[in-house]
Amino acid sequence: MNGPIAITLGDPAGIGPEIIAKAFREAPDATRGTFIAGDVGTMRQASQALAAPGEPAWPVLEIGSVAEAAAVPPRCIPVLQVIAPPSGVQIGRVSAEAGRVAGECVVWAARAALRGEVAAIVTAPLHKEALSAAGFPYPGHTELLQAEAAAHLGRTVADVPVRMMLANDELRTVLVSIHVSLRQAIEAVCFEGVLETLRITHRALTHALGRVPRIGVAGLNPHAGEGGLFGSEEREVIVPAIEAARAEGIDAHGPYAPDTVFMRARAKGGVPSSGEFDVVIAMYHDQGLIPVKYLGVEKGVNVTLGLPLVRTSPDHGTAFDIAGTGQADASSLIEALRMARALRGV
Repeated sequence: MNGPIAITLGDPAGIGPEIIAKAFREAPDATRGTFIAGDVGTMRQASQALAAPGEPAWPVLEIGSVAEAAAVPPRCIPVLQVIAPPSGVQIGRVSAEAGRVAGECVVWAARAALRGEVAAIVTAPLHKEALSAAGFPYPGHTELLQAEAAAHLGRTVADVPVRMMLANDELRTVLVSIHVSLRQAIEAVCFEGVLETLRITHRALTHALGRVPRIGVAGLNPHAGEGGLFGSEEREVIVPAIEAARAEGIDAHGPYAPDTVFMRARAKGGVPSSGEFDVVIAMYHDQGLIPVKYLGVEKGVNVTLGLPLVRTSPDHGTAFDIAGTGQADASSLIEALRMARALRGV
């Protein structure tokens, strides 16, 4: 699919509009052939706020269709109005109205991608509390996109399993569970869940790398259970899942101690995929995301695996504390755009 890439607005009370405007100013190569699925007025405010004293803001150009994105002149920010304009949104404040705007932009972009009208979507940060206040029954982007994909395919959500991958130029990690409590995350470490994660990771990275990926698997417990002394999940669940995956031709190894496996997978000397593994399977959210984010939030990209569309996003949130100040760094969004382009070959 050689079409434009849609960038969703994100929460209009957060840094989403600001980093989008910065990305167009700072990285014309990454924003080429893209457009914002969102609100023209919000983007004009963001562009004007970034203009230096005495200098004109980059013009925000309202386009009437996806096809018009390809004809936008340089140094313009194209926006397709896909929602009712927001009312009463205050920068830095959680609100149902801001959650509505963010959620409806994602729904529009997901459906456009599923119909084949756009090549990929890149989602600016939304606020989970605002999304919930607006009535969306999903804890985040990943679950919302999963539900849209299931509806499009005529399947149940359970029949469209997805996983979150966080990646930068040094490390990739994929999560067995995503936005659940730690207690629920431990309960989610089951044979089927680990095996499905290995399958999804294998398929996605085989496509992205052009070869079978080397997958390292983290244990759940300290020292990967130390032979059952610190927990039995490794020998009762994770090892059988790895063995089943290997029987299917998946190059999976482990489980390894969670406090060292990420270092073993880290690329060396700036050479991609030069670590012992191409990716690490983490058993729960923070186990996998802390190592990647520690290497630099500005480099990280969130990729949703298992969807019938390409979706990437920056690896940070709405940053209400600095929204509207001009301090937000667009680097992670720019990397998400480059990742989306690479995954779709556009």
